[in-house]
Amino acid sequence: MRTILALFALALAAGAQQHHPILPIGSPAPDFALPGIDGQVHKLSDYSASPILVVMFICNHCPTSQLYESRIKQLVADYRPKGVAFVAIEPNDPRAVHLSEMGYTDVGDSLEEMKIRAAYRHFNFPYLYDGETQSTAEAYGCQATPHIFIFDKDRKLRYEGRVDDAQRESLVKVHDARNALDALLAGRPVAVPQTHAFGCSTKWKSKIAGQEDEMRKIEAEPVNVEMATADDLKKLRANATGNVLLVNFWATWCGPCLTELPGLETTYRMYRSHRNFDMVTVSTNYPDEKTGVLKVLQQMHASGRNLLFATTDTYGLQAAFDPQWDSAVPFTMVIAPGGKVLYRQQGEVDILEIRRVILANLENEKYVGHPAYWATR
Repeated sequence: MRTILALFALALAAGAQQHHPILPIGSPAPDFALPGIDGQVHKLSDYSASPILVVMFICNHCPTSQLYESRIKQLVADYRPKGVAFVAIEPNDPRAVHLSEMGYTDVGDSLEEMKIRAAYRHFNFPYLYDGETQSTAEAYGCQATPHIFIFDKDRKLRYEGRVDDAQRESLVKVHDARNALDALLAGRPVAVPQTHAFGCSTKWKSKIAGQEDEMRKIEAEPVNVEMATADDLKKLRANATGNVLLVNFWATWCGPCLTELPGLETTYRMYRSHRNFDMVTVSTNYPDEKTGVLKVLQQMHASGRNLLFATTDTYGLQAAFDPQWDSAVPFTMVIAPGGKVLYRQQGEVDILEIRRVILANLENEKYVGHPAYWATR
């Protein structure tokens, strides 16, 4: 079975290379003029003073690319003093990234979201956006993120492929990019000039229709409301499920609630497919306002589990869920399996903060080491 899967993966890679061929070793560096997170347009000529140029294709949403960020930062810190120039390029069209592909990220791949990621992870290199035209990714043949290209003083390609031989840093045995840089700095040929890049495939514009189809399916999902008693809310708070649970209390008359609900629904759609995550909305409206509650939820396409206070005893239902909740809505809590509170917020949430809390506490066995990425900066 593993052999069949490996052959299938190679066939997919071969197909991608046919449509977007990788720049051959010895080729001159393709020119580019791309906007950066610093508000400037960066060109290939901006790096002409450096004897070696490293062009790295990375992105925000890919967990493999995320796990390489620290190694890339260290690569820059170690080799920039030796005269090596570095530039990172985000190749994906954000409209081609499906919500189901964002189960390991807090943000997407737009230029504005690149600024958020770079600030959060303290990038020490230029980060440029190619998602508008993807002309640079096409010229270089970026197959996945990360994918690295190293050029000599004449701007001829001397190495392309992976950063090293293991996405989990503790398992790395061969430091391919470092070996290539050491050879070029010493005036030697690169012993292994080409390796296979591994990570999330480049999201070309041809996938935009798939994202649109995904949204049509989401919008067609049924939306329902259940009545919730005090006992129901106590069970909800105990979280006897195996999932990390986000619970959001809201009301139809609450402006901040309606402002934050779309972001929470997007978060639910990002993590629901492949992670141990669930979300429940609880309307604090009175039971006879169910029609209005359902109307708002339908407008939001809120197809997850939705509850509504089953009685007019608002204060009693609040206390049944959490005695510390003694004020108004919105009120949001993230609860680990077994009931441990991971996040509690009275008032509007910071959507990035809540996503990072969730990501730091999701299962580890599917991608060992990934939750730690969100727990440390």
